Amino acid sequence: MGENAPLIALYYQLKCTPDGGLDFEKFMKTTNITIVISCALIFSGCRVSQPGAIESEMAKNVKHKITVGGKNTPNPIAATPENIKSGQQHFGHHCGICHGLDGEATGVPFAQKMSPPIPSLSSADVQDYKDGQLKWIVENGINPSGMPSWKGILSDQEMWTLVNFMRHLPPKGSLGIPAVYKEEQEEHQHMHQHDKDSQ
Repeated sequence: MGENAPLIALYYQLKCTPDGGLDFEKFMKTTNITIVISCALIFSGCRVSQPGAIESEMAKNVKHKITVGGKNTPNPIAATPENIKSGQQHFGHHCGICHGLDGEATGVPFAQKMSPPIPSLSSADVQDYKDGQLKWIVENGINPSGMPSWKGILSDQEMWTLVNFMRHLPPKGSLGIPAVYKEEQEEHQHMHQHDKDSQ
């Protein structure tokens, strides 16, 4: 039974009509998702690399239509200047290490080296999400990307103010770089200057 366990589990998941028969619609949906995931694994291999155009489009469609919840959940926090400012402060404290202070990953040295790369939060791919979906992403994270879950760390109100800030992002580079990277740059420059002086 060991090697057949996944097939048996799949059968019991799909056997959900009242008469004990197979729900064909659910079967087809599950089969299509399994085929897409299998193809993605086959074509991507086991190495970490930048996603290709087809892989990126597939992932975007799966996230927007299947995996990311909250599509019909409206933001209960009004996008007032005070709430946007609060969201900006939370963003800088919790999100800036990866997304930069402006949502564009400005000054984040590893942003484009991640797989997938850290997205521009002002891009259409991100802005096309509904407010509830953005809050869902903040709350639950996105697996297998580097986006963590903030559930239990941020309150619902804080997450909704983050969404408000993401809807009102400042121009790229206008807020500078996160302090941790600024210190790192200055220390790196100081070390290089010290090396030049000692030669």
